[in-house]
Order: sequence, then structure tokens, then C-alpha cells
Amino acid sequence: MAISAKQVAELRAKTGCGMMECKKALVETDGNFDEAVKVLRERGLAVSAKKADRIASEGIVDIMYDEASGKAAIIEVNSETDFVAKNASFQEFVKGLLTTIIKEEPADVDALLAMNYLDTDFTVDGKIKDMIFTIGENMNIRRFEIIKGTLSTYIHGKGSIGVVIKFEADDAAKNNAGFADFAKNIALQVAAFPVAYLDKDSVPASVIEEEKSILISQIKNDPKNANKPDNIVEKMVTGRIGKFYESNCLIEQAYVKDDSLTVGKYVEATAKEFGGAIKVTGFTRFEKGEGLQKRDENLGDEIAKLINK
Repeated sequence: MAISAKQVAELRAKTGCGMMECKKALVETDGNFDEAVKVLRERGLAVSAKKADRIASEGIVDIMYDEASGKAAIIEVNSETDFVAKNASFQEFVKGLLTTIIKEEPADVDALLAMNYLDTDFTVDGKIKDMIFTIGENMNIRRFEIIKGTLSTYIHGKGSIGVVIKFEADDAAKNNAGFADFAKNIALQVAAFPVAYLDKDSVPASVIEEEKSILISQIKNDPKNANKPDNIVEKMVTGRIGKFYESNCLIEQAYVKDDSLTVGKYVEATAKEFGGAIKVTGFTRFEKGEGLQKRDENLGDEIAKLINK
């Protein structure tokens, strides 16, 4: 059957796919427009090509924790609008991604994209393209992480922030009825007050040296300190580095529920209360859209665009 240029153009307008892909699909389906759309959709080509350059900085952060295996996965999946992030099928899709990650343990996003989505014939990449076709917005998997061990997880604001805390704890601590609440308190701390490092030892020496250099310049550029000897300047820098640790290290932070304690002191006091040993050994914190370019549009503009399509 001969396929006309008009048919190809109409299919391209509908799907956003390339001319050759559209022509091939029409040839395969003997010119049946709906079947050609289906073919392109099954191949994960339709619409996604058109949407790929649109900004996706909304979406959700979600976590799945398999307590039996002590394994958790945290993921950020972005969409163009918050409206889509609240869509039940989008949320179910993200849960499916987490199930796939927990089961297969992919090394990175590229490896995940190449895997089958759940028990379907779709790859994860193909499933995303199918979701883009169905929902009509660009979306992508930005990042994920797999964490193993004794964990606490927390999701804030229906997916705006996700936190996983990792602990080392003996049985006396882990089996205490209060351990879950204690662990959640640490997760809440990280959600509310983000920091870059776990403790002083986690801060790279290069970061401290750079901070010291900045502080020395600040002190020496203050006229009040012009005549202070180097040893006094050094003591001033040491004191201010202490403040740096308090602001940038979880264990050195003031504990949110009792600022007379640091987080480290809270952990120590809880371990003593439980008659066991507890140590916070790591944390992961994802905040939806952090560092991404945001859509610079208001609701009125969005509605106008929809009306004029």
C-alpha cells in the first residue's frame, strides 16, 4: 500500500516521532493510523521525542524499604508539573521502579533504564516513554540510591523530601521499643536541617583548608584585627571552624527537639538509656528538584497555552 506524505505528516504531528519512524509504522500497519500510533507507542518513540527538551523539575521522591533484607531504595523521578506528580498512575510507576531497583540492584540510572520494568516486556526506558505518551508530559529518572543495613526512612510533604539514615546498633538497642522513634527523630533532623557531612571526619581536608583561608582573609581584612599576631588569628580561625562543623555536620548540629544537646550527644544519651550501642554511620537526603532549573510559568500562562493548542 502506498503511504502518502500527508499520512506521514499527520502521524508525526500526533506522535512527535521522526518522519522515517512514522512512515515505517504506517507501512507495517497498512496505513491504519491508530495501529501505527500503537506501534510507535510500543516502541517507546511516540510523544517522548517532542517532550524531551521540556523542563522536568517537579515530581516526587519516594522510598521503598524491605525490612526483611535490610535493603532500601530511594529515588527521584521528575515531571513537568506538580499536578502529574499527584497522579495515581505516576505514583504507581515510581513504586514499580523502586520494586525493580530493590530486586535487580542496578549500578546506575543507565543500567536501570536498560532493565525490564517489573515483569513486563517493556524496558524501564520504554515504560517511561509510554508514560510520557499517556500523560503528555516529559519525565525522567534523575537519581536513585540503594542502602543496606539498620535503617530509618522518612518521606516529607508527599514526596518533596526523602531521607534514609543508616545505623550501627547492637541487639540491646535495636530491640528496644523506643528505637524506631529515636531513629525517626534522626531522619526528621536531616529532613529539616540539611547538611553536607555526617561528622568532622567526613569533611575533606581540602574543604577545611579552603574555609580556613577564607576565615583568615575575613579576619585580616577587619581593621579591628589589623595588629593581632598570627597566633591569635589562628585561635580565632579555630573557633570559627568549630562553628563550621556545627553548621555542616549532622553529628555536630544542635538536636532539633532539645537544642541543649548536639545530635551526637542525643545518640549517646539514647544508647545509654537503651543499655546498648548506637552509631549513625550515614545518611541520604533527596529533595525534589534541588539544583534543577524551574519552569518559569504561572497558572494563567499554562491555561492559556492549553486553550490555544
